[in-house]
Amino acid sequence: MPRLTDYQSYADAQAHFSAEKLWELFDGDRERLNIAHECVDRHADSGRDALIVAHADGTDEVITYRELAEDSSRFAHYLEQRGIQRGQRVAIMLDPSRAFYTAMFGVIKRGAIAVPLFTLFGPDGIRLRVHDCQPALIVTNAQKMPVAVSATQVPALVYDDAFHASLQGLPPRYAVQTRADDLAVFQYTSGTTRELPDAVKHTHRALVTLTVAALYGTGLRPGDRFFCPSSPAWGHGLWHGTLAPLGMGLTVGAYSGRFHPERLLQALSKHRFTNMSAAATHYRMMKNCGKAGDYAYCFDKLSFTGEPIDDDTADFVRRTFGLEVCSMYGTTEIGVVLASYPGAPDFPVKRGSLGKPVPGTRIEVHDAEGRPCPPGATGQLMVLRKGEWIPTKDLGRVDEDGYYYHAGRADDVIISAGWTMSAVEIENAILLHPDVLEAAAIGVPDEVRGQVVKAFVVTGRAPGEPFVQEIQDLVRSKLSQHEYPRHVAFVPELPKTPAGKVHRKVLREREAAAATAAH
Repeated sequence: MPRLTDYQSYADAQAHFSAEKLWELFDGDRERLNIAHECVDRHADSGRDALIVAHADGTDEVITYRELAEDSSRFAHYLEQRGIQRGQRVAIMLDPSRAFYTAMFGVIKRGAIAVPLFTLFGPDGIRLRVHDCQPALIVTNAQKMPVAVSATQVPALVYDDAFHASLQGLPPRYAVQTRADDLAVFQYTSGTTRELPDAVKHTHRALVTLTVAALYGTGLRPGDRFFCPSSPAWGHGLWHGTLAPLGMGLTVGAYSGRFHPERLLQALSKHRFTNMSAAATHYRMMKNCGKAGDYAYCFDKLSFTGEPIDDDTADFVRRTFGLEVCSMYGTTEIGVVLASYPGAPDFPVKRGSLGKPVPGTRIEVHDAEGRPCPPGATGQLMVLRKGEWIPTKDLGRVDEDGYYYHAGRADDVIISAGWTMSAVEIENAILLHPDVLEAAAIGVPDEVRGQVVKAFVVTGRAPGEPFVQEIQDLVRSKLSQHEYPRHVAFVPELPKTPAGKVHRKVLREREAAAATAAH
């Protein structure tokens, strides 16, 4: 009987998808399921590589399914000996590495709850999350240990080569005893160090549901060699970039350390990856580095998420990799709900769109009164869950063909003199300038208009008034006359979320702080 992984077309996705078909992809059932077993142990005899970690320093770390199965079992035994109980939280603050994956899957095997933490968090960011999740242990490295110790009173473990060697005396098998509805992972959404984002609490059962994104958002199928450069501290990097493809028994690539786009290009070429899902920013940085043409690639599917991709970057992807890059849209809280079905021969990719709903999902665009908007009208994107319409907190519209389009976060709308403007559309217009590498737009207070647009621009060109005028004129020509940025600031870099998205909220906070200090 065909499985969901046997189907490629959009028509088959609509005709054959069901929850029952999803469960057929896993060993566990609705009562008993363990993510670590599904992602690691059941593939241990395959002889395949599980992970290829491309480190920023140029080294590669290759980990087989067998090695990961045995390492994580030993770590589960270690946790048990240390007194870590089922249901307790264990924070893991490590970059992608053998240590990170060993710890994460070991925690999950033990029946404890893994809490990945972004390694660039400072003391405040760590303290807030640790206070929220109350871990029994923090697993980190020697570099981050001082920060972890200073920020919390939680016992910390340095996972280094010596510790890894000490695990070798423990048994290479561990009997998992979790239930499908037991909590397995706490995933924090991106946020500032001064505001705690919500922790999304995933059960083992979530792996089944989130496989929908793997099938239709990233187009994963048996035999793919899949790369995701997003941090596993973020939902896309962990669930769609790591757990779902490992659950399918694929070889998965990850990036570790400070991001260098040419290092990524080198790894993609060397290891002959066939499928990649990345943030729009990753593709933009690959374009800007000017080195993409130095390597050869083997891709047959490409997708992006996090934010819309500008036309110039989409053109770069088409020229470099020979493919249209497919959008995947969702949030950590609701999962992936819109996709452009990478690899589907009967699904035309519409440039600029988010695609169409994934199977089993209903989406509408609602106005301020909660009524469905007609095609072309902008409103809030809503998802139907258990008979209730849930807001995504994003604005969007749908066209006559059923393709959805992003119009910015609800809080990224800029209202100036009664005009409603999209930060995303303004940024995309600015990015059309050949000397602009990155751009962000926010609303700043104005005594006359309430708000005006301020743009932050990263460029290799010397700043100056003529450059500012070019940017303003470009936006006027592409959008409405009133949507141009009245203020332009040239900056060396833009703040990013762990997902690689431009963090407009940080820019707004900086502007507010500067305004307060000026008064």
